[in-house]
Amino acid sequence: MMGGGQPVIVLNQNTRRESGRKVQLQNINAGKMIADVIRTCLGPRSMLKMLMDPMGGIVMTSDGNAILREITVQHPAAKHMIEIARTQDEEVGDGTTSVVILAGEMLAVAEQFLDAKMHPIIIIQAYRQALEDALELLNSDEFSMKVDLDDEQKMVEVIRSCVGTKFLGQYGDMACRIAMEAVKIITVETGNTVEIDVKKWARIEKIPGGRIEDCCVLDGLMFNKDVTHPSMRRRIEKPRLILVDCPLEYKKGESQTNVEITGETDFSKMLELEEEHVRAQCADIIALKPDLVITEKGVSDLAQHFLSKANISVIRRVKKSDNNRISRASGATIINRTEELKEEDVGTGVGLFEIKKIGDEYFTFLTGCTNPKACTLLLRGPSKDLLNEVERNLHDALFVARNMRLSPAVVAGGGAIEMALSHALQEKAKSVSGIKQWPYTALAQALEVIPRTLAQNCGGNIIRLLTSLRAKHAAGEKTFGVNGETGELCDMKELRIWEPLAVKQQVYKTAVETAVMLLRIDDIVSGSKKMKEESGAGAMPTDESMMQ
Repeated sequence: MMGGGQPVIVLNQNTRRESGRKVQLQNINAGKMIADVIRTCLGPRSMLKMLMDPMGGIVMTSDGNAILREITVQHPAAKHMIEIARTQDEEVGDGTTSVVILAGEMLAVAEQFLDAKMHPIIIIQAYRQALEDALELLNSDEFSMKVDLDDEQKMVEVIRSCVGTKFLGQYGDMACRIAMEAVKIITVETGNTVEIDVKKWARIEKIPGGRIEDCCVLDGLMFNKDVTHPSMRRRIEKPRLILVDCPLEYKKGESQTNVEITGETDFSKMLELEEEHVRAQCADIIALKPDLVITEKGVSDLAQHFLSKANISVIRRVKKSDNNRISRASGATIINRTEELKEEDVGTGVGLFEIKKIGDEYFTFLTGCTNPKACTLLLRGPSKDLLNEVERNLHDALFVARNMRLSPAVVAGGGAIEMALSHALQEKAKSVSGIKQWPYTALAQALEVIPRTLAQNCGGNIIRLLTSLRAKHAAGEKTFGVNGETGELCDMKELRIWEPLAVKQQVYKTAVETAVMLLRIDDIVSGSKKMKEESGAGAMPTDESMMQ
């Protein structure tokens, strides 16, 4: 930058550039801070966080992803940490808290090496190697065990340990049952591929009121709609169902049309034509003698009149996603033009159509489906905020059930697997040559943060606990971990706490990759014109404001 004793300014005046050690330490601190926010949300003794957004809405949750999604941060490294919780949530649905805590810890242990002037690339290579070794160990038989999918008790145990750390933990059995049932309903096996799309086919409907114990999985669907006309039937057994996605009313011109009317009879002629069109549409439908017509668009009064005369119930303006689910559960085809209605388009898979009033609103239930490949999870509970939390927890449980279907292997939970890996990697580190050995060992020790945090959240004596836990693992008892309820050491096999292998693999991959990514950064250039305009003299944000 210096040219003949005079600094040459290359970057714009109000651009702030930070480079080298300062940035790396800042990134590490940002990572640590984010991890600290979530630290108390790990394990069965986890605390809830209550977040208020500027609009005055509240979120109460202990789901790592949900918390991070709600808080606004400025520091770019912190934003990156939030991103990983989201990835984790979308990929495997569970382990969002662990992944952030681990990534924060891996950054924290790298600090000492940066202080010792070790080059980040060396640390990164060591981390990468450790990750590969860890994944290899995870897949080996001594760390993970295969699960028989038909062994329901085992499946329940796995889902149970996922839900046990959440708010729904008190209703563990119910949550497991719901998740298992829902996943079983929506699983579609074509040849040797299994498709389980939780988001698309398992809809979660929340209705405040009732008790949490009243939550259930319907063998069919429900949605928040009522019939269009009070005289229509509200309960039909074995209904014949037609799904339409065109409006049952007179079509307005696509483009603007001007009509000139000369004779006075012409106007009534036009109205007749409109009426004729609607009548024809209804006639097409009535010809198939359905009991129920569901459309995504509107239904005119006239069409309503014709259909209710033929004793057909009509429900209009149903969401497209709901319509797809109905089609999948009832076997009806969604049609776009009434002229093309055929007998095979009629759905007969529904056992009962009925409209119930719950609280102030009417809900349509289509239940008793013969082979529904879509379902609705009906949640009840005292308040909206609580239901949102229940929904988030169920989302995790559903994903765990899904992961188990797709890759049926588990590892011991309760921090046992981290401790076992930590021990194995520390042994392996002895064979790593040269300077890389140190960061490699450090990463192995960073894994201990999970059992440590579990113990911390129970208020146990951490140092004594971890020492005895290390001793157990050194003696080869690989399934020992921290009992999150009591904060004591115990064998996870006896406690029956398991975690899906897929979740753990994803956690380690994401955590290490993130740590590596943030260690790689040695320069942050933040320049913005806006700032200059706002404060007149391009005031730069201080470190404190960056860290918030």
